[in-house]
Amino acid sequence: MAIRFTVQGDDEQETADGLQLLLAAGLQLAMPPRQLTDQRWMARAVPRMAKARTDDGPGPSAD
Repeated sequence: MAIRFTVQGDDEQETADGLQLLLAAGLQLAMPPRQLTDQRWMARAVPRMAKARTDDGPGPSAD
Protein backbone atom coordinates (compact mmCIF):
# COMPACT_ATOMS: atom_id res chain seq x y z
CA MET A 1 0.00 0.00 0.00
CA ALA A 2 1.34 3.41 -0.93
CA ILE A 3 0.86 6.27 1.50
CA ARG A 4 0.53 9.74 -0.01
CA PHE A 5 -0.29 13.04 1.64
CA THR A 6 -2.02 15.57 -0.60
CA VAL A 7 -2.38 19.33 -0.29
CA GLN A 8 -5.05 21.12 -2.31
CA GLY A 9 -5.25 24.88 -2.57
CA ASP A 10 -6.99 27.69 -4.40
CA ASP A 11 -3.71 28.95 -5.86
CA GLU A 12 -0.07 27.97 -6.24
CA GLN A 13 1.16 29.89 -3.18
CA GLU A 14 -1.47 28.42 -0.86
CA THR A 15 -0.62 24.92 -2.08
CA ALA A 16 3.14 25.54 -1.71
CA ASP A 17 2.59 26.79 1.85
CA GLY A 18 0.68 23.63 2.73
CA LEU A 19 3.35 21.48 1.11
CA GLN A 20 6.02 23.17 3.25
CA LEU A 21 4.13 22.01 6.36
CA LEU A 22 4.32 18.41 5.14
CA LEU A 23 8.02 18.71 4.32
CA ALA A 24 8.68 20.24 7.75
CA ALA A 25 6.95 17.22 9.29
CA GLY A 26 9.58 14.94 7.72
CA LEU A 27 7.88 13.90 4.49
CA GLN A 28 9.58 14.13 1.12
CA LEU A 29 8.34 15.78 -2.06
CA ALA A 30 6.47 13.52 -4.46
CA MET A 31 4.78 16.12 -6.68
CA PRO A 32 5.36 19.88 -6.65
CA PRO A 33 2.34 22.20 -6.84
CA ARG A 34 0.50 21.72 -10.16
CA GLN A 35 -2.59 23.30 -11.54
CA LEU A 36 -5.39 20.84 -12.21
CA THR A 37 -8.71 21.38 -13.91
CA ASP A 38 -11.16 23.99 -12.60
CA GLN A 39 -8.39 26.23 -11.21
CA ARG A 40 -7.49 23.74 -8.46
CA TRP A 41 -3.92 23.20 -7.29
CA MET A 42 -2.43 20.03 -5.79
CA ALA A 43 0.90 18.87 -4.34
CA ARG A 44 1.91 15.55 -2.81
CA ALA A 45 4.42 14.27 -0.28
CA VAL A 46 5.30 10.76 0.87
CA PRO A 47 7.02 9.30 3.93
CA ARG A 48 10.78 8.99 3.68
CA MET A 49 11.98 5.45 3.17
CA ALA A 50 13.95 4.05 6.10
CA LYS A 51 17.60 3.62 5.29
CA ALA A 52 18.90 0.08 5.22
CA ARG A 53 21.03 -0.89 8.19
CA THR A 54 24.67 -0.75 7.16
CA ASP A 55 26.58 -1.44 10.36
CA ASP A 56 28.83 -4.48 10.45
CA GLY A 57 27.55 -5.72 13.79
CA PRO A 58 27.41 -9.36 14.71
CA GLY A 59 25.40 -11.45 12.32
CA PRO A 60 23.79 -14.82 12.85
CA SER A 61 26.03 -17.31 14.56
CA ALA A 62 26.98 -20.59 12.88
CA ASP A 63 26.74 -22.89 15.89
